Amino acid sequence: MAGDEELTAERLKRARLAVAAVFAVHGAVVGNFATRVPWVQDHASLSAGQLGIALAFPALGSVVAMPVAGSVNHRFGSRTALRGMLALWTLALALPALAPNLLTLCLALFVFGASAGMADVVMNAIGVETENRLGRSIMSGLHGMWSAGALVGSAAGTLAAHAELDARIHLSVAAGVLTVLGATCCGGVLDLRSAPEEHPPPRFALPPRSALVIGLVGLCAVFAEGASLDWSAVYLRDVLGTSPGVAAASTTAFTLTMAVTRLAGDAVVERFGPVRTARVSGVLATLGGVLVVIAQNPVMALGGFGLLGVGVAVVVPLAFAAAGRSGPNPSQAIAGVATITYTSGLIAPSAIGTVADLTSLTVSFGLVTLLAVGLVAGAGVLRAGSHSKTSARSDRPAADRSPTA
Repeated sequence: MAGDEELTAERLKRARLAVAAVFAVHGAVVGNFATRVPWVQDHASLSAGQLGIALAFPALGSVVAMPVAGSVNHRFGSRTALRGMLALWTLALALPALAPNLLTLCLALFVFGASAGMADVVMNAIGVETENRLGRSIMSGLHGMWSAGALVGSAAGTLAAHAELDARIHLSVAAGVLTVLGATCCGGVLDLRSAPEEHPPPRFALPPRSALVIGLVGLCAVFAEGASLDWSAVYLRDVLGTSPGVAAASTTAFTLTMAVTRLAGDAVVERFGPVRTARVSGVLATLGGVLVVIAQNPVMALGGFGLLGVGVAVVVPLAFAAAGRSGPNPSQAIAGVATITYTSGLIAPSAIGTVADLTSLTVSFGLVTLLAVGLVAGAGVLRAGSHSKTSARSDRPAADRSPTA
């Protein structure tokens, strides 16, 4: 009936806004933490090498914990699971500033990463199902909201650092505020519950085969993303001899183009479909990599990093969407893709540095360019993420998940 359709449409609209807000809260945690890393390093009396070791632990925690998320989601339902996991993530923001030495910081960052990864899996699963029920692309915009949240969080952290506020106070206050915001936002997301006849996934589930192929495409994008974020400024400084200010602008160019592209990406996906969008994205990323490698001046390199940002921006959201529709257990498939992409983000900076030590940074970004070509070649596997208003309602797994108000 018309009235019921209007009510359903209104509920889905609220659900979309709620999950978008959840993505922003998740990103804000990262933004706040990143700005206080120097304070944490000084507080724990760490060398640069020790800090590098500690900063590997969030990714390790995520990789270990993400496969568990599907089981938790199945047992408690998506809304309760997200509310609990997001609260663990926001509260964990306070932990790193409390660590007095390397060992305790590694433990704190492991918990920090584990809670981040589990919340990441559940909120992406909810995002995919919300997209299914709306019958149009929203995943790119959701990840754009994550980037926007990270930017707002980093702005807040920058102000706190500029005011020389003790990071234990700053991060504790931020954790409290974000926990309240997160709990409020979670109340509006779809509450997806497994059908009674559906068997629960294993408590620790390995990625399904379908997720492995999709994850490899995400790996190419995240590798290029991690390499560009961590090494673009170094590239301009060491290879092209630019000033620190110009070198830093390369990171800004990459980050801003990626965020803007994600926010605008859903309209592009709606018009051209996920496969064509991913393929064109791969071409742009490849062109950006080539410009970086052959750059003879900073302007050329900045343009290259900007194109890399545009090229990789929507690929990971499309990979999550494809994984969520690739089998009967969206959370498990998304966890598999997330595990692969997080691992890629973990190894990318060190891999670039190793190749640079053996050869040069230019050769390292030649490797990034080759992986960008992989986006063009592998775009077809994202067809699992295509949808229509009809398929969003009718082509669901037999174990249907129904949202409750």
